[in-house]
Amino acid sequence: MYKDKDRLTTPYETNVDRECPWNVYPRPQLRRDSFISLNGEWDFTISKEEEAPRTYSEKILVPFPPESPLSGICKTPDKYDFLHYRRTFTIPDGFRKDRILLRFGAVDRLATVSVNGKVAGTHNDGYLPFYADITDLLTDGENVVTVKVRDNLSPVFPYGKQKKKRGGMWYTPTSGIWQTVWLESVPENYIENIRITPTVSDVKIDVFGAVGKKRLTLTESGESFEFEGSSIVIKPKNPKCWTPETPYLYEFRIETETDCIESYFALREVGICYTGGTPRLSLNGKPYLFNGLLDQGYFADGLFLPATPDGYENDILTAKRLGFNTLRKHIKIEPAYFYYLCDRLGIAVFQDMVNNGKYSFIGDTALPTLGFKRRSDKRRHKSTLSREAFKKQMRGTVNLLHNYPSVLYYTIFNEGWGQFSADEMYEALEEQDPTRIIDSTSGWFWQRKSDVYSHHIYFKKLSPKDKGDRPRVISEFGGYSYRAEGHTFAQKNYGYSTKSTQKELEDSVIALYRDEVLPLVREGASAFIYTQLSDVEEETNGFLTYDRQLLKVSPERMQEANAALTEAFHAFDGEDEA
Repeated sequence: MYKDKDRLTTPYETNVDRECPWNVYPRPQLRRDSFISLNGEWDFTISKEEEAPRTYSEKILVPFPPESPLSGICKTPDKYDFLHYRRTFTIPDGFRKDRILLRFGAVDRLATVSVNGKVAGTHNDGYLPFYADITDLLTDGENVVTVKVRDNLSPVFPYGKQKKKRGGMWYTPTSGIWQTVWLESVPENYIENIRITPTVSDVKIDVFGAVGKKRLTLTESGESFEFEGSSIVIKPKNPKCWTPETPYLYEFRIETETDCIESYFALREVGICYTGGTPRLSLNGKPYLFNGLLDQGYFADGLFLPATPDGYENDILTAKRLGFNTLRKHIKIEPAYFYYLCDRLGIAVFQDMVNNGKYSFIGDTALPTLGFKRRSDKRRHKSTLSREAFKKQMRGTVNLLHNYPSVLYYTIFNEGWGQFSADEMYEALEEQDPTRIIDSTSGWFWQRKSDVYSHHIYFKKLSPKDKGDRPRVISEFGGYSYRAEGHTFAQKNYGYSTKSTQKELEDSVIALYRDEVLPLVREGASAFIYTQLSDVEEETNGFLTYDRQLLKVSPERMQEANAALTEAFHAFDGEDEA
C-alpha cells in the first residue's frame, strides 16, 4: 500500500474533478447528445463472499482501479477476492428516449452488473468495452447499480504486463472498473455502430442498426448525401490525406428519422512499396519512416489510467516534441479517447494484442537473446480455452480500433509470450482487416507469414540479418536506464544499460541513433521503436520519469537526431516501383 508522503504524483493529479473525474465523451467516434457520466465516488468493498454485502466499508473514486492511489483504496485484491461496487442515480427529465444503455469502457475482468437488484449483464474481458440495456430495470425515482468483479489474473485470459508480485518488467495489476461508466439514451431504431474504411481518395462508411433513410453531412463543407442501405462511399472534393505531420480529420454526422450521431474520418492508406528493390512501409502510397517509442500506458497515480485526459495528450505531444511520429502501444488497449487524441494530434499507433499464456524467462527471453530465435509454434500453448480466449480478444480489439486512422499496424505476438500458430493467426487477422500492416511475431520466433521482419535488439549492435524480402522493423531497442533521484518508484532498478547521469544517458542515446540507427535507415529500414516513452515502476529506461515530472533528454538534440533519420530515409537511392 502506498504512503502519501512516499508515492509519486503526476502534474495532472491536482486537476482531478473528484465529483466526476474523466468527464469527457468516452466514444469520440460515435457521439450523441445523450450522455451521463457515472464516474465519481462509489461505495466499495473487497470481500471473500460472492454475494453483495449489506454494508460497503469504503469509498472508491471510479474510474481508477483499487490498486491505484487515485482510487483512494490502494490495495491489491487477492485472486479469491470479489470487488463490490455500488452507487445510485436518477434519470433526469428529458433524458429518456426509448432505451437506456449502461456502458462500461473496461472492467478487469469477470464482471456482473445489476440494476435495482436484477442482473443486467455479464462480461469476461479486462480490456474491451461492454454495455447492458437497463430500460426495463429502471424505476421513476432513485436507481441502484451494483458491479461485482473478480480478477484472478488467470494466464488463460489476456493479462499483459500485470502480475501480483510486480517487479522488473512486471507491473502492479489492475482490477475492477478502470474506464468510464456512463448512461446513454437511444431510440428504438438507433445507430448501433459504424465502420469506417478509408483510402486516399474516398471512404466507405457502414452503418449498423437504424433501418431506413439516412443522411450523412460533412460538417466543414456542408455537403450532404442521402442513402437507404447500410453503407455509403464518400469522395470528398480536393481530398486531404492524414499523416502524423498533417492530421486532417473530416467531421461528419449521420441523421435518421429518430437518431443522430457525430463522428469523423480521415483519408489514408498504409502498405508496402519498393525503392530500388528494397521493400519499405508506406503511408498514402509513399515510403514513410515510422520512428517511434514503446508506450506501456502506465501512470504513477492512476496505473492503467492517467489522472486526467491531459496525461495522454502530454505523452503524445512529448513524443512529437522529441521528433518521433509513432507510438507502439505495448500489450495494452487504451480507452477510445487515447486513440482519438492520436488521430487529432497526429501520431501513428503500432498496436499490440494483449498476450495471455504462461511466460518462460528461459524459453521466451534468455535463449532468444543468446541467438536461439527460431522454433515452430504449432504445438505451443495447446490449451483450447487459452487459444480461444486470445482469438476472441484479437477479434474484439480489431473491431474496436478499426475506425481510428492513427492505428496503422498490429502486432499479434510479442517475444513468444503465449504464441501459437502465428501463421494461422496472421491469416485470421488479415481476413478481418486487410487494410493494416501485420507483425505476426515481434522480436523473434518468426514463422512463415508476416508483413515485416521484426527484431528486438538490446545487447548488441543493431545489425539484424534477414532475407530482405519484407520491410525491416526494429520493433524494440535501446532501453537505456537512468535513475532520476526524487522521481523513482522503488529502490530496485531495471533496464538494459545503466547510465549514471542524465548527460551520460542523453549522449548515449544520441550516439545510438547516429552510429547504429542512421546506417540502417540508409539501407532502407522502415521503422524503429525505442524502449521507451516513460519509466514504469522499477523500469527506469524511459525518456519521461514515471511521475511525468522530468524529461531526461533534450528535445532539441533528439529533434536533430531524428531529423537526420528522416533526411537519410528520403535520400535513399533507387526509383519507386509499384
